[in-house]
Amino acid sequence: MKYVNRFFSTLFVVSTGLYLLPHSVADAVTLSNGTIAFAEPPRLVSASTPYRDTSIPNTTYYFTLEVPATAGEPLQEVTFNQIQGSEDIEFNQKDTFAFEGTRNQQGSKLALKTVKGNDKQQTITVTFDTPIAPGKTVTIGLQTYENPFNDGVYLFDVKAFPSGEKTVGQSLGIGRFQFYGPMGTEN
Repeated sequence: MKYVNRFFSTLFVVSTGLYLLPHSVADAVTLSNGTIAFAEPPRLVSASTPYRDTSIPNTTYYFTLEVPATAGEPLQEVTFNQIQGSEDIEFNQKDTFAFEGTRNQQGSKLALKTVKGNDKQQTITVTFDTPIAPGKTVTIGLQTYENPFNDGVYLFDVKAFPSGEKTVGQSLGIGRFQFYGPMGTEN
Protein backbone atom coordinates (compact mmCIF):
# COMPACT_ATOMS: atom_id res chain seq x y z
CA MET A 1 0.00 0.00 0.00
CA LYS A 2 2.92 2.29 0.79
CA TYR A 3 4.16 1.98 -2.84
CA VAL A 4 0.68 2.54 -4.28
CA ASN A 5 0.30 5.81 -2.31
CA ARG A 6 3.76 6.95 -3.39
CA PHE A 7 2.89 6.10 -7.04
CA PHE A 8 -0.32 8.14 -6.95
CA SER A 9 1.41 11.00 -5.12
CA THR A 10 4.12 11.05 -7.78
CA LEU A 11 1.54 10.80 -10.56
CA PHE A 12 -0.41 13.73 -9.05
CA VAL A 13 2.74 15.88 -8.78
CA VAL A 14 3.86 15.06 -12.32
CA SER A 15 0.43 15.61 -13.84
CA THR A 16 -0.08 18.82 -11.87
CA GLY A 17 3.38 20.04 -12.88
CA LEU A 18 2.63 19.37 -16.52
CA TYR A 19 -0.67 21.15 -16.21
CA LEU A 20 1.01 24.20 -14.70
CA LEU A 21 3.66 24.52 -17.42
CA PRO A 22 3.17 27.76 -19.34
CA HIS A 23 1.58 27.51 -22.74
CA SER A 24 3.72 28.49 -25.71
CA VAL A 25 2.06 31.70 -26.88
CA ALA A 26 4.12 34.25 -28.75
CA ASP A 27 4.05 37.87 -27.67
CA ALA A 28 4.52 40.71 -30.10
CA VAL A 29 8.02 42.04 -30.50
CA THR A 30 8.54 45.52 -29.09
CA LEU A 31 11.65 47.22 -30.46
CA SER A 32 13.85 49.53 -28.39
CA ASN A 33 12.10 52.61 -29.82
CA GLY A 34 8.66 51.26 -28.79
CA THR A 35 7.67 50.08 -32.26
CA ILE A 36 5.56 46.91 -32.36
CA ALA A 37 6.28 44.08 -34.82
CA PHE A 38 4.91 40.57 -35.33
CA ALA A 39 6.66 37.80 -33.39
CA GLU A 40 6.05 35.71 -36.52
CA PRO A 41 4.76 37.68 -39.52
CA PRO A 42 1.80 36.59 -41.62
CA ARG A 43 2.55 34.59 -44.76
CA LEU A 44 1.51 35.35 -48.33
CA VAL A 45 -0.15 32.07 -49.34
CA SER A 46 -1.17 33.01 -52.88
CA ALA A 47 -1.77 35.79 -55.39
CA SER A 48 -4.15 34.97 -58.23
CA THR A 49 -6.67 36.29 -60.71
CA PRO A 50 -9.27 34.39 -62.72
CA TYR A 51 -8.51 36.40 -65.88
CA ARG A 52 -4.96 36.46 -67.20
CA ASP A 53 -5.59 38.04 -70.59
CA THR A 54 -4.57 41.66 -71.19
CA SER A 55 -7.15 44.45 -71.23
CA ILE A 56 -9.94 42.51 -69.46
CA PRO A 57 -12.09 45.07 -67.57
CA ASN A 58 -13.13 44.86 -63.90
CA THR A 59 -10.94 41.94 -62.83
CA THR A 60 -10.06 41.04 -59.26
CA TYR A 61 -6.60 40.21 -57.89
CA TYR A 62 -6.83 37.94 -54.85
CA PHE A 63 -4.14 37.96 -52.17
CA THR A 64 -4.48 35.26 -49.49
CA LEU A 65 -2.63 35.77 -46.19
CA GLU A 66 -2.21 33.40 -43.28
CA VAL A 67 -1.78 34.96 -39.82
CA PRO A 68 0.05 32.31 -37.75
CA ALA A 69 -1.17 31.47 -34.26
CA THR A 70 2.28 32.60 -33.06
CA ALA A 71 2.04 36.06 -34.68
CA GLY A 72 1.82 37.75 -31.27
CA GLU A 73 -0.38 40.54 -32.63
CA PRO A 74 -3.43 40.70 -34.89
CA LEU A 75 -3.12 41.91 -38.50
CA GLN A 76 -4.36 45.50 -38.93
CA GLU A 77 -3.13 46.71 -42.31
CA VAL A 78 -1.72 45.39 -45.60
CA THR A 79 0.04 47.33 -48.34
CA PHE A 80 0.48 46.25 -51.95
CA ASN A 81 3.27 47.95 -53.88
CA GLN A 82 3.64 47.29 -57.61
CA ILE A 83 7.37 46.81 -58.14
CA GLN A 84 7.45 45.43 -61.69
CA GLY A 85 5.38 45.68 -64.86
CA SER A 86 5.52 47.69 -68.04
CA GLU A 87 2.56 49.82 -66.94
CA ASP A 88 0.92 50.85 -63.68
CA ILE A 89 -2.17 48.86 -62.72
CA GLU A 90 -4.95 51.06 -61.34
CA PHE A 91 -7.31 49.73 -58.68
CA ASN A 92 -10.90 50.72 -58.01
CA GLN A 93 -10.44 51.39 -54.29
CA LYS A 94 -14.15 51.57 -53.48
CA ASP A 95 -14.68 47.98 -54.72
CA THR A 96 -11.90 46.45 -52.59
CA PHE A 97 -13.16 43.68 -50.30
CA ALA A 98 -11.91 41.03 -47.88
CA PHE A 99 -13.16 37.77 -46.40
CA GLU A 100 -12.01 34.94 -44.16
CA GLY A 101 -10.66 31.91 -45.99
CA THR A 102 -9.29 31.47 -49.50
CA ARG A 103 -10.51 32.39 -52.96
CA ASN A 104 -11.95 28.88 -53.41
CA GLN A 105 -13.30 28.54 -49.85
CA GLN A 106 -14.72 31.92 -48.93
CA GLY A 107 -15.86 32.53 -45.38
CA SER A 108 -17.47 35.54 -43.76
CA LYS A 109 -16.98 38.99 -45.22
CA LEU A 110 -14.62 41.32 -43.32
CA ALA A 111 -15.27 45.04 -42.86
CA LEU A 112 -12.60 47.43 -44.10
CA LYS A 113 -11.87 50.68 -42.28
CA THR A 114 -10.02 52.36 -45.15
CA VAL A 115 -8.60 51.67 -48.59
CA LYS A 116 -6.09 54.26 -49.79
CA GLY A 117 -4.04 54.45 -52.95
CA ASN A 118 -0.86 56.35 -53.69
CA ASP A 119 -0.41 56.57 -57.45
CA LYS A 120 3.04 58.15 -57.16
CA GLN A 121 4.36 55.21 -55.12
CA GLN A 122 2.18 52.62 -56.91
CA THR A 123 0.81 51.49 -53.56
CA ILE A 124 -2.60 50.58 -52.20
CA THR A 125 -3.18 50.21 -48.44
CA VAL A 126 -6.02 48.19 -46.92
CA THR A 127 -6.88 48.68 -43.22
CA PHE A 128 -9.23 46.26 -41.49
CA ASP A 129 -12.02 47.65 -39.33
CA THR A 130 -11.39 44.87 -36.80
CA PRO A 131 -7.85 43.44 -36.76
CA ILE A 132 -7.46 39.84 -37.95
CA ALA A 133 -6.70 37.52 -35.03
CA PRO A 134 -3.71 35.17 -35.09
CA GLY A 135 -4.59 31.75 -36.46
CA LYS A 136 -6.83 33.11 -39.24
CA THR A 137 -6.57 33.06 -43.04
CA VAL A 138 -7.84 36.09 -44.92
CA THR A 139 -8.15 37.00 -48.60
CA ILE A 140 -8.14 40.56 -49.93
CA GLY A 141 -9.69 41.24 -53.33
CA LEU A 142 -8.32 44.24 -55.21
CA GLN A 143 -10.54 45.16 -58.15
CA THR A 144 -8.86 46.71 -61.17
CA TYR A 145 -10.42 48.99 -63.71
CA GLU A 146 -8.73 46.82 -66.32
CA ASN A 147 -5.93 44.29 -66.68
CA PRO A 148 -2.82 45.89 -68.18
CA PHE A 149 -2.76 46.49 -71.93
CA ASN A 150 0.82 45.19 -72.11
CA ASP A 151 1.47 41.52 -71.49
CA GLY A 152 4.20 40.21 -69.21
CA VAL A 153 4.98 39.73 -65.53
CA TYR A 154 3.66 42.16 -62.91
CA LEU A 155 4.94 41.93 -59.34
CA PHE A 156 3.51 43.27 -56.07
CA ASP A 157 5.43 43.47 -52.78
CA VAL A 158 2.99 42.64 -49.97
CA LYS A 159 3.66 44.07 -46.52
CA ALA A 160 1.70 43.50 -43.28
CA PHE A 161 1.36 45.71 -40.20
CA PRO A 162 0.19 44.61 -36.73
CA SER A 163 -2.37 46.57 -34.75
CA GLY A 164 -1.13 49.43 -32.60
CA GLU A 165 -0.17 53.08 -32.78
CA LYS A 166 3.50 52.67 -33.65
CA THR A 167 4.08 49.60 -35.82
CA VAL A 168 6.57 48.34 -38.36
CA GLY A 169 5.53 46.56 -41.53
CA GLN A 170 7.07 43.25 -42.49
CA SER A 171 7.35 42.05 -46.08
CA LEU A 172 5.37 38.86 -46.69
CA GLY A 173 6.64 38.16 -50.18
CA ILE A 174 5.93 38.96 -53.80
CA GLY A 175 2.59 38.43 -55.54
CA ARG A 176 3.25 37.49 -59.19
CA PHE A 177 0.78 37.92 -62.04
CA GLN A 178 1.44 36.82 -65.63
CA PHE A 179 -0.71 38.42 -68.33
CA TYR A 180 -0.96 37.21 -71.92
CA GLY A 181 -1.73 39.14 -75.07
CA PRO A 182 -3.87 37.98 -78.00
CA MET A 183 -3.60 34.28 -78.78
CA GLY A 184 -2.30 33.58 -75.26
CA THR A 185 1.30 34.50 -75.99
CA GLU A 186 3.62 37.19 -74.76
CA ASN A 187 4.88 39.69 -77.32
